[in-house]
Amino acid sequence: MRCRGPWMILALMLALSLTGCASPRGNRLAEVAPRHTIAEFRDQRFADVDDPWEGFNRSMYRFNFYLDKFVLIPVVHGYELVTPTFVQNRVSGIFNNLSEIRNLTNSMVQLKGVESATTLGRFVTNSTLGLGGMFDPATRLGLARRDEDFGKTLGYWGVESGPYLVLPFFGPSSVRDTGGLAVDTGVTYGIYTAVDPFANTGNSLAISSGITALEAVDMRHQQSFRYYESGYPFEYYMVRFLYHQKREIESGKHPAE
Repeated sequence: MRCRGPWMILALMLALSLTGCASPRGNRLAEVAPRHTIAEFRDQRFADVDDPWEGFNRSMYRFNFYLDKFVLIPVVHGYELVTPTFVQNRVSGIFNNLSEIRNLTNSMVQLKGVESATTLGRFVTNSTLGLGGMFDPATRLGLARRDEDFGKTLGYWGVESGPYLVLPFFGPSSVRDTGGLAVDTGVTYGIYTAVDPFANTGNSLAISSGITALEAVDMRHQQSFRYYESGYPFEYYMVRFLYHQKREIESGKHPAE
């Protein structure tokens, strides 16, 4: 996930006021109190995740639902309504191409030579032949995307995930992945500050804020997950379990059967 948390939320609220779009009518999503408790399912694998801050995490999960319902999704719907699909895909391509820098740096830190070379080839190919990432000729040339982040890098080098943690806006995480997110954000900010492509425009802050808002909208646009639409009575626990398993596998670990 690309990361500029607080700026994204502020920029999205600004975007909401500009679009004036509302959520689709009839959206009555709400968490339904389960008639059972997780204690009844302690022998099930989805309960095997360290979650000492469950009260806080459940509150944050609910906060993200309301943030989604009243801010993010209305803005995304407005964006999709006024922007042609062709343009949406080009915007997504540009941001996905920029995230290859994060993929490359983490592949290098993990000493993955082949993966690093592939990611570098993707970035160069899509930045040139793909017109800054608007198109993806690299995939057609057999250069598959390899998503990496510093949370995975820490896991690759043996750092345990630590307790489960739900973050505002970003959603499911862990202590390890939260630290990784902070590092990736710092590296991205450092690179952007060093390059500062809009320094000579006289409107660097306004342009950067607009791009950050568009990036946040595109990020949510690309994700199909919607809170409390799974139909599963214990959605919080299932999301927690699936996130934990996915991250352990991606970090090169194999959760016990």
